[in-house]
Amino acid sequence: MKILIYGINYSPELTGIGKYTGEMARWLAEQGHDVRVITAPPYYPEWKVAEGYSGYWYKTTFEEGVRVTRCPLYVPAKQSTIKRLVHLSSFAISSGLALFGSLRWRPDRVIQLAPSLFCCPFTIAFSKLSGAKSLLHIQDFEIDALFGLGMASGNRIKSLAFSLESKTYNCFDRVSSISPSMVQRLVNKGAAVDKTLLFPNWSETARFREAKKSPTLLRELGVRSDKKILLYSGNIGEKQGLEDLLDGAEKMLSSSDAIFLVVGDGASKKRLMESANIKNLKNIIFAPLQPYDLLPTLLASADVHLVIQKRGAADAVLPSKLTNILAVGGNTVITADADTSLGQLCHQHPNIAIRVEPESVEGLYAGIQQALKITSKNDTASDYALKYLDKDYILNQFFSDLEAI
Repeated sequence: MKILIYGINYSPELTGIGKYTGEMARWLAEQGHDVRVITAPPYYPEWKVAEGYSGYWYKTTFEEGVRVTRCPLYVPAKQSTIKRLVHLSSFAISSGLALFGSLRWRPDRVIQLAPSLFCCPFTIAFSKLSGAKSLLHIQDFEIDALFGLGMASGNRIKSLAFSLESKTYNCFDRVSSISPSMVQRLVNKGAAVDKTLLFPNWSETARFREAKKSPTLLRELGVRSDKKILLYSGNIGEKQGLEDLLDGAEKMLSSSDAIFLVVGDGASKKRLMESANIKNLKNIIFAPLQPYDLLPTLLASADVHLVIQKRGAADAVLPSKLTNILAVGGNTVITADADTSLGQLCHQHPNIAIRVEPESVEGLYAGIQQALKITSKNDTASDYALKYLDKDYILNQFFSDLEAI
């Protein structure tokens, strides 16, 4: 089968959507399919085009059996609503040209990743012209996040945006998302029930399940291995609301055996580090994003994992980092309301994680204290990952759904 994958994030990005899109493309190629990708140069979560790539020119390469075309785009160093919209628009325009350049190839299926919905008109038109069946895969509800985080406002604008979103969904042959509640949200937004699919993010469960704590890695990151490690790993952006983490660290300054380790990068990292310095927080260490090969060991080296989000983003985005935390059997404190995807996960699978209210420093502190009392691996979490999140199981099921469109 000829499969065209279209999305702004792709390997070698180490976190978030790009990681999963890259793994999906390589897996499909390994099964013998002819796979092409239209994407951008890697820039996330640093919000800076990676060394060795250009944000100004098109470039096509073959990467692990996949033909990858990277398109120019604007990447803002500092985030704002206008800059984010220009960023997404610039990719939509440049990638749209590359997309229509693939018309003669005539793919059988087109998979578009969201973000960004700005690319949808091009995908819809391309699919009609080429005869390809189309699938829109929602990793983030970007419009919900835009309004939920206060990056956009106005009832008329909001109403128009949601109306266009609903109409867009029904122009695709199928629409998928990464959790049952997010699929239900698609239906609530107007997507036809018979068009929706569940396509969860996954984990290489065998690799993570067997991972062990590494005092050597902790020492290289500047952490003594005899400390209790409270780990946040991943994107450091606005939707995480990591100011609460700083406030939690401040409350725990007297706990000499606990260290907050923040591993990752993102638009808010510099500001967060400055705030930690002003507060003179000696119990928090910032470290750069680690190579994927070290991720199982990093996660296994933590005593407590922190999955933190602002309330407005709590159901618009399901953190991709959680799949591997569960696979490694991590004890996790999650900030989420009870009716969100994360909240329902905690309700349906007791002991899989400790849920606390978002944007509550007292709640976060109490959750951390509860998690620190747990001394064993979380078998509920690792068993859930093995049963529901195994990479080969999920991708085999997804391809069956894709083939049936």
